[in-house]
Amino acid sequence: MFDPVEKLKEYIRQPSVSADPAYADGMKGARELVGGLLRDIGLAVEYVPTPGHPVIVAKRDGDPAWPHVIIYGHYDVQPPDPLELWTTPPFDPVERDGRLWGRGTADNKGPLMAHIAGVGRLLESDPQLPLRLTFVVEGEEEVGSKHFKDFLREHRAKLAGADFVFLSDTGIPNADQMVITVGLRGMVCFEVELSNARMDLHSGMNGGVLLNPIQGLAELCASLHTPDGRVNIPGFYDDVIEVEQWERDQLVKLGLKEKDYAEFLGIERFHTPPGYTPFEAIRFLPTLEFNGFGGGYQGEGSKTVIPSKARVKISCRLVANQTPEKMKPIIFNAIRDRAPQGLKLKITDQHDAMPYVVIPPDRSNTPKDQPAVLARAFRATEKAVTEVWGKPPLYLREGGSVGLIADLKKELNLDAIMLGLFLPEDNLHAPNESFKLSLLHKGIDTVQRILRAVARG
Repeated sequence: MFDPVEKLKEYIRQPSVSADPAYADGMKGARELVGGLLRDIGLAVEYVPTPGHPVIVAKRDGDPAWPHVIIYGHYDVQPPDPLELWTTPPFDPVERDGRLWGRGTADNKGPLMAHIAGVGRLLESDPQLPLRLTFVVEGEEEVGSKHFKDFLREHRAKLAGADFVFLSDTGIPNADQMVITVGLRGMVCFEVELSNARMDLHSGMNGGVLLNPIQGLAELCASLHTPDGRVNIPGFYDDVIEVEQWERDQLVKLGLKEKDYAEFLGIERFHTPPGYTPFEAIRFLPTLEFNGFGGGYQGEGSKTVIPSKARVKISCRLVANQTPEKMKPIIFNAIRDRAPQGLKLKITDQHDAMPYVVIPPDRSNTPKDQPAVLARAFRATEKAVTEVWGKPPLYLREGGSVGLIADLKKELNLDAIMLGLFLPEDNLHAPNESFKLSLLHKGIDTVQRILRAVARG
């Protein structure tokens, strides 16, 4: 069996930046390293082409009556820029202070290595294990998994008969508390443009005779929220399902303090809708946020113009039971109704993602038809985490969006068990990314225990 830390170092040395064609050799090197490891532990490996970077599919077949688990990961990483802020080179891994430093250590090469090594050790100790496995490792997660949905549709047969998806691409609050992520918000992103004159105008010669697009856009934006922080669009909350008390209780057990959160954000007060703490609001409620606002002169000093156009970038986070297809007409129609007369309106739809929620077994809102293998996997996860980490996991929703999880649910009707393995201080997507090596070893042990229990029942 290979040394997972040394193999992880070798993996980090492959600069697999999917966003930049200059890193094509690094993408190939990372892909072949992962494929080689999976082949060495006994899986049949295939590189499935896409219009972008290939997807690694590695299978362990067996009796169709055996449980079948899909393990997801990605071999691409974020660009390392700005390079001058790195203490050590991003693709020259350094082991220091119980951590491995380098781009991709925590997102997602370290967590994926925990799954590969866990499966390798499990099959080495129990080669007759009654379990089918399929690793699906994509190369475009960091650029939005833009070909992943088509891959799922076109290669459905390769993934047929699976019971659930197992992955580690989510976080935990500290090294002592495991969190199983059970919910992710969806997203709708778009841009609104208001325009008037055919060119920018002199504000002295023409001011006071036409509606300034910036003024019109500011008034439009101001109409989209109520003073108490709710989104002021009819129907926006109609499909929101109130969370169960057990989810609020789990969040309380996390022990977060509003004062600490405010200090971390650098704000004096929160602005959350009535009835929700800040920690509940970012997990349980949908939002409408302004991400960028502009028009006219933006440079140093002044330029006295009335701009011909003004734009705002908006993103809405969606929660369970809301869909982009239903929410976009609700939002866009409200904007059309409120756009000031005399200005031309243009709405540019950008990208979206479905929300996702899975309910563990034995809860007040657990689906009555929950698949038996999924329920068994959740119970095995709780037992394994308790044994390895010394305390049971917390089951929490997160505020972010991971569209591929919803894609797996939509295309394959599969739920996911998301075992968090990275920490807030790991600096994902930033300079000086690192991964705590004790979590690698705990992760390997936890993965083995979970999969053994799923296989043996």
